[in-house]
Amino acid sequence: MNGTYTKAVLALGSNLGERNETLTEAVADLVDPPEVRLLAVSPIVQTKAVGGPAGQPDFLNMVITVETCLSPMELLAHCQAVENKHLRVREVHWGPRTLDVDIITYGDLHSDDPHLTLPHPRAASRAFVLYPWSLIEPSATLAGERISILAAQADDFADLAPFDGFGDFNGLPTAGAVEER
Repeated sequence: MNGTYTKAVLALGSNLGERNETLTEAVADLVDPPEVRLLAVSPIVQTKAVGGPAGQPDFLNMVITVETCLSPMELLAHCQAVENKHLRVREVHWGPRTLDVDIITYGDLHSDDPHLTLPHPRAASRAFVLYPWSLIEPSATLAGERISILAAQADDFADLAPFDGFGDFNGLPTAGAVEER
């Protein structure tokens, strides 16, 4: 901890189990310690899996902004602890997961550290990160470009769908869900 608070953007995703419930609980877990303060929460969007094995369930994705006095590596450890609390397993690269938490930005820090590259190296091309982020910070930029423009240019933009908020399991609608495709 450094005592000074820095703004960070975190992206959350889930495509296994009770995805909506997992995301809701993960936000609470992420901001539970006093060293992490919640600034904003995006709406949830549903997307196809990007990369990884074929046939994965759809993801629910969202973005939160926080301010933290944790160092970048301490924040990474905290995010991974929250993933582990929600039974995250790392068996297949970009495979299905109960919870994924990525640090997209940490203030203006640029880092090429192999354990934590900042800004996130693929964020500028992922609508599932950029679009929800743009809903809570319309004027935000990444790589010198407005995130809303980057979102619209991303290959996965057409696969974004609003999440209706009804319960679901493993990306399949349960009773009450409305399919919007």
